[in-house]
Amino acid sequence: MKHKAPFVLALALVTICFSTISAAQALKPVQLPPPQTTGGRPLMEVLKDRKSTREFGSGTLSEQTLSNLLWAAFGINRPDGRRTAPSAMNWQEVSIYVATPAGVYVYDAKATVLEPVVAGDFRAATGTQSFVKDAAVNLVYVSDLSKTDTAASSEAEMYTAADVGFIAQNVYLYCASEGLATVVRASVDKPALAKTLKLQPQQKIILAQSVGYPKK
Repeated sequence: MKHKAPFVLALALVTICFSTISAAQALKPVQLPPPQTTGGRPLMEVLKDRKSTREFGSGTLSEQTLSNLLWAAFGINRPDGRRTAPSAMNWQEVSIYVATPAGVYVYDAKATVLEPVVAGDFRAATGTQSFVKDAAVNLVYVSDLSKTDTAASSEAEMYTAADVGFIAQNVYLYCASEGLATVVRASVDKPALAKTLKLQPQQKIILAQSVGYPKK
């Protein structure tokens, strides 16, 4: 009987380990449908309705809506691979991480695919405000500073911050057009989130943005 407790503890640890591995393996790439690049409301109406919202209702975004959203944010809109948002020196140094109830993915604009990063619901980890867990998705904008080696560090930080601002505004405009709620956020525990996202030292979290349905 004296040896039973350690055995039970070891068995429990093994079970947890295998459950974690299984959960990670279950998160597969998501092939998004081609983005719908026509339609939408007139620009001036969208600008009139653009706003930040910090209350979100229930509901998940369809794969089509998510594809459209990410394309609007920083998708490819020309044959030469350039994007819907400006990028200093065409560095294209910003990656969009997408936190969903199933897991966290990174957006591959060329393939229109969500590549898995980590399984599990980490929406709450993308910000310090309580409402972030209620948003359908949370976008995390990550800059890879290794792609900005032609600029001084102070200039690179300024440029990449501006690039993220352009992307975030594209998200605002898409959400205003589609009747979605959104808010861009700087209140993020960046060191903790960087570990969750398995970021490399040269990758820096700039901002996050919550997107979902308005609370009724």
